[in-house]
Amino acid sequence: MTAVRAAEAHEPALSEFFVRLVVGLFVFFSTPYIFSQQLEPRAYSPSPVGTSFLAIGFARSSGGVTFDPTIPLTDVHANLYSSFVGLGRTFGLFGRQSLITAALPYAWGEVSGKVGEQSGSVTRSGLAGANVRFAFNILGSTALKPREFAATKHNTFILAASLTVDTPTGQYSSAKLINLGTNRWSFRPELGFSRPIKKVSLDLYTAATLFTTNQAYFPGDSTRSQDLLGSIQAHLSYTVRRGLWVAFDSIWYGGGAVHVDNGPGKSRQSNTRLGGTLSLPIGKVQSIKVSYSSGVTARAGAAFRTLGVSWQFVRLDRR
Repeated sequence: MTAVRAAEAHEPALSEFFVRLVVGLFVFFSTPYIFSQQLEPRAYSPSPVGTSFLAIGFARSSGGVTFDPTIPLTDVHANLYSSFVGLGRTFGLFGRQSLITAALPYAWGEVSGKVGEQSGSVTRSGLAGANVRFAFNILGSTALKPREFAATKHNTFILAASLTVDTPTGQYSSAKLINLGTNRWSFRPELGFSRPIKKVSLDLYTAATLFTTNQAYFPGDSTRSQDLLGSIQAHLSYTVRRGLWVAFDSIWYGGGAVHVDNGPGKSRQSNTRLGGTLSLPIGKVQSIKVSYSSGVTARAGAAFRTLGVSWQFVRLDRR
């Protein structure tokens, strides 16, 4: 029986420190945590209303995990894989361009670590929590049909807002310390600014993620809550030609301390990631996007290196 399984069976021989290890790893193994670090250039780019999207993607994240110095964990490493299928559609709301998307991820991977001389690892695979995002362009992007959109120049400042909701639909068991789901809701309101200057586009987003409380945390009669997690993204992209563009991406996120049974907060984050994105057109209605990012600073969190590839199909209404 592995050390993790022993913990889940409450074997008294298991060291208290190893319990701390797997409890801490829960924070970083959960797929919503990985998704919260995603870099999204051109998230508020203008599109004609009546545009439908289908996207399929895959990502691999690997690297070390850094904990608060007061937590005696060493040699913590993770290899995480995730795939998703997503749908989206643009529409007009109060005369402004709006977008709604939904994604269903599947994840698998392994996390290992050491406390003192004791080491162990855990693997998981299964569905992660589905998420839904609604975006509304407040300024600079009116609701235009395809023909109107094609005849209009899109070089104005854009101010937009969005709300992303992560649902508690991922694989979860209160009898396990490590889960793919988190058994809670999270809500991320975001304000986005975009300024195209000829072939260059500057994007800046600021967001705050709020979490509900997991009322059935291990071993089933504990609670787990998390403080607000703030983030700031900045992107600089360049359009080579229609559909072909490259971007330099950055994100900082901080806060998000975790409380078990209303205890003191642990693992407060203050982390930075840098990366790049390349979008390649395939014909008129398909594209491939390749992205890479890496953690450059991590007070507490996962200094992951992430490589992602996604395929997108676009369909325009003919009216």
